[in-house]
Amino acid sequence: MTEPLREGLAPVVGDGARVLILGSFPSERSLVASQYYANRRNQFWPLLSDVFGFDAEAPYEERIDAVKGHGVALWDVVRSCRRVGSLDAKIDRKTLVVNDFGPLLTDYPTIERVFVNGLTAFELFERHVDTALPAIRLPSSSGALPMSFADKLARWREVDW
Repeated sequence: MTEPLREGLAPVVGDGARVLILGSFPSERSLVASQYYANRRNQFWPLLSDVFGFDAEAPYEERIDAVKGHGVALWDVVRSCRRVGSLDAKIDRKTLVVNDFGPLLTDYPTIERVFVNGLTAFELFERHVDTALPAIRLPSSSGALPMSFADKLARWREVDW
């Protein structure tokens, strides 16, 4: 049986966004919830809450308001694809369609830096996205990455937000 074609989430971006954080493609849990990084095992929200000083357990809209308030936009490299489960390694590369970043960057010219959450997202961005903005790879916030939270946090704190 062929997996259904899955559609990603719309970008989260506010006026004055300076930074764009890109994942690869939302997990199944994120797609069902229509929320970025909805899987509790993913360390994205704890990482950003430590960097910016907000409550990682706050309701989703409050977390979104907090990151937007710090000039951070969220999106994914992949717009749609077929994938079994949630792992990046299971993305069917023959079916992936990459988001069109041109309109977003035109509408939000204040975005000056792109940070990519993990190796797969970085490789997909480098291979498929044509933009003048360089991408800086951060260690994946995925709980599947065998790296301590403290080491990830140290790397995420090095960033010029």
